[in-house]
Amino acid sequence: MTIRELAARIGAEIIQGEFEDVNLRGAYASDLLSDVLAHAAEGDALLTVQAHKNTVAVAAAKHLPLIIIANSQPVPPDMEDAARARGIALLRTGKNQFTLSGELYELFRREAGKNREN
Repeated sequence: MTIRELAARIGAEIIQGEFEDVNLRGAYASDLLSDVLAHAAEGDALLTVQAHKNTVAVAAAKHLPLIIIANSQPVPPDMEDAARARGIALLRTGKNQFTLSGELYELFRREAGKNREN
């Protein structure tokens, strides 16, 4: 599933849209950036409420192509600028992290099932 496909499926707003629309491998949910550094996998989407440019730096260090901001958190211009400079997509949704984590889990589980069938 690509970034734009995921955005459409979860009804998220694209905040920073200058990115390569790559296939995502999965997702990782955390608000503790050191936890993201330790455990997120390359190619994952990051789900968080941490809407600041340090989140972008962590995503770039881990080669995460997408940050999804939950709870309609405002995205400051410096975060958007940092994401644009690194080609990282930024989405925002009003859903809370629990709900969104469940949705993402199901979407990626279904995608994996489709890939096994093909």
